[in-house]
Amino acid sequence: MKMQDYEESVLFLGSWGPFQRRIFFVLCLTCVPCGYNILSVIFLLASPPHHCDIPPHSNLSQEWIQASIPPVAGQPERSSCSRYELDLVRNLSAMGASPNWLQNQSAPGSREGCRDGWSYSTEYFQSTVVTEFDLVCSEQWKQPLTSLVYFLGGLSGCFISGLISDRFGRKPVLFGSIAILSIFSSAVAFAPSWPVFTVLFFMLGLGQISCYIVVFVLGSEILVGSSRILFSSLGQPFVYSFSMMLLPGTAYLVRSWRHLSLIMAVPGLACIPLWWLVPESPRWLLSRGRLQEAELLLRSAALENRVEAPPVIFLPPKVGTTKAHQAESVSFLDLVKTAKIRHITLKLWLIWFSTSVSYFGLSFSMSTLYGNLFLNYFLLTAVELPAYFASWLAARSSPRRLSFIGFCLLGALALLFIQGYPTLTMSLVLLGKFGVLAGSGVVYTYTGELSPTVIRNTAMSSCAMFSRVGSSFNKLLPWITLGVLSLLAVLLCIFLPETFQQPLPDTIEQMPVTQW
Repeated sequence: MKMQDYEESVLFLGSWGPFQRRIFFVLCLTCVPCGYNILSVIFLLASPPHHCDIPPHSNLSQEWIQASIPPVAGQPERSSCSRYELDLVRNLSAMGASPNWLQNQSAPGSREGCRDGWSYSTEYFQSTVVTEFDLVCSEQWKQPLTSLVYFLGGLSGCFISGLISDRFGRKPVLFGSIAILSIFSSAVAFAPSWPVFTVLFFMLGLGQISCYIVVFVLGSEILVGSSRILFSSLGQPFVYSFSMMLLPGTAYLVRSWRHLSLIMAVPGLACIPLWWLVPESPRWLLSRGRLQEAELLLRSAALENRVEAPPVIFLPPKVGTTKAHQAESVSFLDLVKTAKIRHITLKLWLIWFSTSVSYFGLSFSMSTLYGNLFLNYFLLTAVELPAYFASWLAARSSPRRLSFIGFCLLGALALLFIQGYPTLTMSLVLLGKFGVLAGSGVVYTYTGELSPTVIRNTAMSSCAMFSRVGSSFNKLLPWITLGVLSLLAVLLCIFLPETFQQPLPDTIEQMPVTQW
């Protein structure tokens, strides 16, 4: 049997029986831990307003304590990193001088650093990593470094998990990623210092994106037809976004970063029983020459769906072919080894990079909204749901290239017009984010359909790596550059082969030929 006939061979199962419904809902649940954890960097590393602490033994009145923090020149805020010399303040207080005289007459030379530490606002947070380890003022550089380490953990996780998944299976990598999230979410809660926290935060990042990617690949390979499109374009993204919306609510109720870290481990622990409900990908088993295991899994699915499986599901391949499959091992370099896969891979890397830069650039611009911090991030996540719904509608009935080009053009035009219509900035940002995110939803499905089974997880993970790199540029690029990058993604997509209503390729030889 040719591997290309896989989807025809499993038609007897139907497309939406009890087996498919179980796989759909269970896999959606397994992506809750990665969605719940993704905003952790925002809440664990939040930096509340702060100023130099005035110790109680200074014997100063509340009025003098407030006056001892100098104002910032030209701004209504008070200094976060300096105070008037405490000895000077005590002397003036003892002499009966007015606190206003201190601020009007004191020279800059009469200031000193925060020798007694800092006092932090508790309006939103009781404690964060920043407040506990004093990552402010001269130590403020540690804040972006910690975020970068988390980002590098995600990058490394994408690279490693893709290779392991294509070689040893989807299921072990999925539950390994979930275990990493739970173990290191718990571990960071007990970090005694910033260096230890940073190392543990890197390990936490390893499981974050790799978890989402392997769930996507596993669902795309087990499910076929309309149920696969429903899962990859709507089910998984919806549950992922919903789980993202849960963390701001949790952070609102739990204001301590250590307690929040412990709670972040709960979704992963709750997924442990799902090990017995999630099967290995039969498509992956077949690609590795493990035909008997694939048949046994599908016959079990037939019993669950109450349908009769044919006497022979897969015709045994020739002995040489079986051995070739069993001996075949894929690596990252296979993505660029031959001209056919290299042309597709390079275009997909650039497309994922471009859409990620645009998406995170738009998200960063919206993060400056006024109001309650927790409500803002809840709403910023909620606005993604309509985009995923639009992406699903397009994926079920429209060609991939046409859908992606349409959504990305919408996002690109919104980005380009922001510069010329400042009064419409918020409306254009929302429209741009809708277009870019819907396009990203399509490109997930498109990438999975272009990539062959033998190297699908590596291909998806490599694209996620370039997406992660793109997310690090969001604060550096102007609107017009973001718009041009979206147009670049549109241009590259024109030259990719169409996959709409085509069976998934299982080998590199079965990949469609690129037009350029």
